[in-house]
Parts: sequence; structure tokens; C-alpha cells
Amino acid sequence: MPLSCKCASYLHMFSNYIEHYKKTIRLGVPIMLGQLGIIIVGFADNIMVGHHSTNELAAASFVNNFFNLAFIFGMGFSYGLTPIIGGLFAGKDYTKAGETLKNSLFINFIVGILISLCMLVLLLNIDVLNQPNELMPYIRPYYILQLFSVIFAMLFNSFKQFSDGITDTLTPMWIMLSANVLNIIGNYFLIYGRCGVPEMGLTGAGISTLASRIITFFSFLYIFTHHSKYSRFLTGFKQGIINRINLNNLVRLGFPVGLQMGVETGSFSLSVIMMGWLGSTALAAHQVVGVITTLGFMVYYGIAAAVTIRVSSYKEWNDYSSIRYASFAGLHLTMFVAIVVVSLILIFKNSMGYLFTPEKQVVEMVALLSYSVILYQFGDGLQILFANALRGISDVKYMAYMAFVCHFGLALPIGYLCGFIFDWGAIGVWCGFPVSLTTLGILLWRRFNKLTLQSKNIQVTP
Repeated sequence: MPLSCKCASYLHMFSNYIEHYKKTIRLGVPIMLGQLGIIIVGFADNIMVGHHSTNELAAASFVNNFFNLAFIFGMGFSYGLTPIIGGLFAGKDYTKAGETLKNSLFINFIVGILISLCMLVLLLNIDVLNQPNELMPYIRPYYILQLFSVIFAMLFNSFKQFSDGITDTLTPMWIMLSANVLNIIGNYFLIYGRCGVPEMGLTGAGISTLASRIITFFSFLYIFTHHSKYSRFLTGFKQGIINRINLNNLVRLGFPVGLQMGVETGSFSLSVIMMGWLGSTALAAHQVVGVITTLGFMVYYGIAAAVTIRVSSYKEWNDYSSIRYASFAGLHLTMFVAIVVVSLILIFKNSMGYLFTPEKQVVEMVALLSYSVILYQFGDGLQILFANALRGISDVKYMAYMAFVCHFGLALPIGYLCGFIFDWGAIGVWCGFPVSLTTLGILLWRRFNKLTLQSKNIQVTP
């Protein structure tokens, strides 16, 4: 090919990517800000609790790691709604979209009850996990408050994924940010006992979090039923029936995604048991590093969720060229964010622990664990991006299988081996995550390439 033709081809490709960057950023930034709002609350919760007492920070680490597993599985399950709504919205079938939302609320309510029952069983048998005795008076009340909030979080997820599917990412962003501000204010009064409110410590943080999750659900319910932007979906929502076809589609797409996200979170959550074996200092450091690394995860997720929305629309139109452009534009943005995250961690690794606790031992362990976090940022971004791209084309079973293999077959065994057999301690427990996340990212990237490089008329079956 002549040089001039090659240059023209590269310029055309670059201009295509520029357009996809713009569209992905426009959709993804509100999702990012909403998710970062959650992380800011996580920072605020842990900073406030950590400065109240190190034991309460360690207890919060234990409880939050298990509930993160429950909440992220539930969030992943609700993700099955987004590509369905994206396709219906692209095809302007607003009545069916409203009916599908109604079915999603029903099945998410059922899943919320099942998750709550599972977490209740864990609470009733919590002593078998052999956590430090001094933490138990803090763990139990905080755990119960988190338990009550599961169903409200699941119902909110339905509305959020519906809104994302119709490309309205601003509404859930504002609801989440507003509720999170109220959560921080509630923390200030309830943790420290200001203005005549009893000083409740970690329990106060749990009450504030429960209240914020109730507020997010009822706020979205009110907006959906009263705002004009959602009026075209109300007929289907009110008159639609709960039917097996809709429920099967939601479960078929949602369960593998929930499993994929759940096993990833599960590997982090189960590692908290191993950190507990190393003592309260290791457990507190695990919590601090977990909050910090979730910051990067949620930004990556904002980009990846925008990719899902866009890919699901292109799939409806059988435009596989645009599917690839949208996905790889998302990958470029994700890798840029990963560079920023790695740079920030390198700069602040020795001091960022002081945001959460004045305990020097915890801060030093946070700095040590940061090296593992740095190593897996690019793999984490890669696997999040292509998991969501595959979700957009409704290919979800493969990612669930591979996530299980990587997280339970690599992350946890490597963590145990390095932490206890090789006696590397806390850093050893975290050694498995760079291996598992990077391996999973490469596998999902190869799967996406295999499917999208085939005929543009390919029918991808989940």
C-alpha cells in the first residue's frame, strides 16, 4: 500500500477513535462520578471510624469485605438489565423496556432476600472464622445494619441499570452523590456524638449507611414515576406483567456477570480471613488498601459501563466494526487512568495510610501492600473493560468460568502459599491478585477478539 494511502487510513482510524472517546467519556463520566461518590463515602467512613479507634477500623474491614462480596454480586446480577434495555431503547420499544424494568425489580427483590439469608447464616456462624475476640462487639451490630440494607441496594440497582441502558447516566449520578453527602453528614453526628446525638462509633456509621441506601431507592422510585423523561416507559411498567421470558433473560444474562464479579470480590473478601489470622494491624491495613484500590476499580468500571451501553446498541444494529472501535477506545481510556492511578499510589504510598489511622504500624503495612496494588492495575483495567464489552454483546458465560478459575484457582492459592507457606505475611496474601487479574484480562481480551473478528453477522450466544 502506498505511503499516502497508509497515512489516510491511519488518519481515518484516529478520527474514528476521537469520536468514540468523546461519546464514551460523555456517558462514562457521570457513571464514574456516581461510583466515585461511593468511594468517597468509603474513604469518609474509614477515615472517621479509623480515627475513632483502630479496632473499629479492623471490624469494619472484616464486615465490609464480606458485604462487598454480597453487594457486588448483586450489582453484577443487575447488570444483565443494561444490554437488554440498551437494545430495546435502540429499537425504540419503550413499552417493553418499562415491562422489563418491572421484572428486574421483582427478580432483584428475590435475589436480595436470598443474599440476605446467606449473610444471616454467616452471621450465625461467625465464630468459626476465628477473628480477634476484641473485634466481635463491633462486628455484630455493624453487620446487622449492613444486612438490612441489601434489599434496598438491589432495588436501586434495577433503576440505575435501567437508566444507564437508556443513556441517562446523570440521574443515578446525582441521586448517589446526594445520598452520599447525607451519609457523610450522618457519620459526623453518629460516630462522634455531635450536637447531643449519642456517640455510637462504628454502629453509627452503619446506621448512616443504611439510611442513605433507603434514600437512594425511594428517590429513584419517585423520579421514575413523576419525571417526564421516564413517562414513555410508564405504560409498560404499570401494565406489564411479571413473566417467565423476561425473568429468564434477566437471570441468563445477570447471573454469570454476578458470578464473575462475585468471585473477584470473593477472592479479596476471603483473603480478609487470612489477614485476620495475622492480627488486627494486618486486617486494618487490608481495609485501607482495599478502599484505595477500589478507587481505581470504580473509575475503570465507569468507562467499561459506558462501553457496555454503546456496544449493546451497536449489537442491535449488527455494527461489529463500531463494537470494536467503541471497545478499544474504552481500553485506551482505561489504560490512561491506570497510569494516573499507579503514579498517585507511587507518590503517596508512604503517607496515604495516615488518612485513615494514626497507627504507624498500619501505615507502614499499607505502603508495603501498595506494591501489589500497583502491579495489578493494568490487568484489572483490562479485565473490567473486556468483561463489559462481552456483556454488551451478551456473551457472559465464558467470563464467569474464567473468573472462577483465575480468582479461586490462582489468587487465593498463591496468596496462601506466599503468605503462610513461604511466610511472607501480609504482602504474601496479596501476591495472588496481580497474577489472577492480569491472566483474566488477557483471556477476556482474546475471547472478545475471537468473537468480533468473525463475520459481522455472527450471532453470539450467552
